[in-house]
Amino acid sequence: MTTLMRAPRECGSWYWDLYEAAAPGLESALSVAARMCDVLARFELLAPIELKYSWYVLDVGPTGVTSTLELTRPLGDPSILGQVRGSRPSAHPSADIADIDVIGTGTWIDMAGKPRKEPQLVDLSLSTAPTGLSAELSVHHDIWGWYDFAGHPHPEVYRNNAPRLTAALKELGILLGAPPEPGEPTYFGAATPEGLATPDAYEDGLGPDLTGRL
Repeated sequence: MTTLMRAPRECGSWYWDLYEAAAPGLESALSVAARMCDVLARFELLAPIELKYSWYVLDVGPTGVTSTLELTRPLGDPSILGQVRGSRPSAHPSADIADIDVIGTGTWIDMAGKPRKEPQLVDLSLSTAPTGLSAELSVHHDIWGWYDFAGHPHPEVYRNNAPRLTAALKELGILLGAPPEPGEPTYFGAATPEGLATPDAYEDGLGPDLTGRL
């Protein structure tokens, strides 16, 4: 059972343009996703459970169909490619996949040092556009920042979790051949290449109260 509040928009996101590092297309996207998940799994941030992907027709646009594939084998298993392709909607025989979301669970550590499981602790998505492959990682919880969503400092939670995200981003940068590009700030936070930026404290020592939009 989830115990964390989840923001409707990301608290931080990180983007990699893989145009020069990997070929475009579905097979390449699944291979990159598997290797990224291997890194994230070492830090217990993402254990893949399923893939979710939308279909489009070239020169026509989105089909409105989204497929979900439960992962009964490791994401790097060669058979996954055939399963994904085999789920193409019969009404759109020429459809291709636009984006792939990797859905899974991760582990966060509470203020007492107890590990807890959380669905979609981090989100990973890849674009399979024929113009070039790209990947994006995002987080929607307050455990990665110095303040919780109510603006109260929670240093124990921060120290138990933020360093793992920082280390994972660094290793992903090594894997993908480039550091991540921080995404655009949202109401719920802003990313830096190493994690989440810490907003300036108010005179009372508190940070922004974001609970009104949760």
